[in-house]
Amino acid sequence: MEIIILSTPAEVGRVAAAKIASVVAKKPSAVIGLATGSSPQGIYADLQRRVDAREISFAQARGFALDEYVGIPPEPPESYASVIARDVVGPLGFGPSRVRMPDGLADDLEFAANEYDAAIRAAGGVDVQILGIGANGHIGFNEPTSSFASRTRIKTLAPSTREANARFFDSLDRVPTHCVTQGLGTILEARELVLVAQGSAKADAAAASVEGPLSSFVPGSALQLHEHVTVAVDEAAASKLKHADYYKYTYANKPNRQRNQ
Repeated sequence: MEIIILSTPAEVGRVAAAKIASVVAKKPSAVIGLATGSSPQGIYADLQRRVDAREISFAQARGFALDEYVGIPPEPPESYASVIARDVVGPLGFGPSRVRMPDGLADDLEFAANEYDAAIRAAGGVDVQILGIGANGHIGFNEPTSSFASRTRIKTLAPSTREANARFFDSLDRVPTHCVTQGLGTILEARELVLVAQGSAKADAAAASVEGPLSSFVPGSALQLHEHVTVAVDEAAASKLKHADYYKYTYANKPNRQRNQ
């Protein structure tokens, strides 16, 4: 696991975007795992800059979103389908048919979740998965006590998660109680993981995930089991890291041959 501490949220987005861009540059048909929420917005903004400058193209790439609410049609702005269409598909030039969402409106949600997992495998697996983290340590919508072996499935959102997401809705009552999310086991099958966190509200979750024990109470700690993880955080999100000085030292002294990997 590489932990990179950066001065600003914009720098977090730029460094994480560079990691995604390097994967696509080597493999234009790469499969990208797409996160929503506020955390990855800096990544998508920097990737759009690269696309606009014709430094990179996502025309041949494919995407699989991490999660979607249950019971919300794709059209309203609160749906993650709308978020992905607005922030990813259009700005980055993905073919709309090349980006898939979990189906939160399926008559048989369990079947749809299993089919989503199968579709990821059929696409050759995810080459690089973008992740944010919740204040309670969730990644995707894998709330505390989620199994590290879990697959794409229906989950009940924690009250704190619904409260955090209420800012995107007219009221807390409008926030769904359930979602379909890739499981921790599904996420861990991606070849590379890139997690970003910004702000002091994420400091405890970031520290527990990268320095704490493996625990289902901190779903983000599952990242410690993966071979290729990049964690990019700003100073505020890094404020609870015990070994922050060491992470800064190792990044400053990273061999040149590794900087573009």
